[in-house]
Amino acid sequence: MPELVVTALLAPSRVTLKLLRAFMWSLVFCAALLTAAVYGCIALTHVLCRPRRGCCGRPRRTPPACLSDPTLGEHCFLTLKSSGLRLHYVSAGRGNGPLMLFLHGFPENWFSWRYQLWEFQSRFHVVAVDLRGYGSSDAPRDVDCYTIDLLMADIQDVILGLGYSKCILVAHDWGAVLAWNFSIYYPSLVERMVVVSAAPMSVYQDYSTHHISQFFRSNYVFLFQLPWLPEKLLSMSDFQILKTTLTHRKRGIPHLTPNELEAFLYDFSQPGGLTGPLNYYRNLFRNLPLEPQELATPTLLLWGEKDTYLEQGLVGAISSRFVPGRLEAHILPGVGHWIPQSNPEEMHQYMWAFLQDLLG
Repeated sequence: MPELVVTALLAPSRVTLKLLRAFMWSLVFCAALLTAAVYGCIALTHVLCRPRRGCCGRPRRTPPACLSDPTLGEHCFLTLKSSGLRLHYVSAGRGNGPLMLFLHGFPENWFSWRYQLWEFQSRFHVVAVDLRGYGSSDAPRDVDCYTIDLLMADIQDVILGLGYSKCILVAHDWGAVLAWNFSIYYPSLVERMVVVSAAPMSVYQDYSTHHISQFFRSNYVFLFQLPWLPEKLLSMSDFQILKTTLTHRKRGIPHLTPNELEAFLYDFSQPGGLTGPLNYYRNLFRNLPLEPQELATPTLLLWGEKDTYLEQGLVGAISSRFVPGRLEAHILPGVGHWIPQSNPEEMHQYMWAFLQDLLG
């Protein structure tokens, strides 16, 4: 068929797709302005209620002692083959079995996996990374340095750079979004997957268009599309919005100590410390709309019944995309979003059972 004819036939579809994307971005921009107004009021209220803290975040000069706890593992750096960036990671149990690689979410870092590093280092080589832009890892400032493709290449380089051909991928929140994608595009590198509190991007897209309430739960995503303003709002009154997120009586991490809170705030308080993590969100809508994808990697999915940010209905939506027999899903009663830190014992029981046949 002549190229001119093919172009003519495809033209209506291309125009429709461009119009759809333009409409989507207009909605995203309007939602971003609305959420910016709401969060601006929240941040201003924090400043007025705590005037001594001022309008900026206090830079932390010394990391808290818990970040250098030797029982958690050895601190190392790995130069990535694809990008040349250096990623920081904590490693323990080398030589004790398969690689178990942990990917954290926002607003966290490698330290969010402290309980799992203690628990599994006796039978696995456990590695918790600071993802690109976080902690002591390199943090390019350009938004285009945080596309899903580049972040997946980081995970591939970590696995191969550590000397393995596959791993058990354990991930939460944003790390789990990456893990879902990674298991689809690099299936040979993932032997098993443990996903906590996150859905594949295509599932989230389809579910949210039919359940508008999910958009309200994830309203901060729209705020984070804006340049520089989210960094300013999150840092006001010495990072009070982040403090509330992590320590709220109902929505936060139970029993988080002041030192453990500082383990997360320390990195965000450094110059530009919030820009890299927020750039993940600024790339979320880049490839929408997404096509449905079949999921086949053997996966343990853990979900909190009281998750403030994600509805339970997403679990059923995820299950409908799986090859039969490949997904084991559990909804933990009375539990929120931060399962690896709030309910480590329950998480560990499910993980040991799920991985038992690999221990031989």
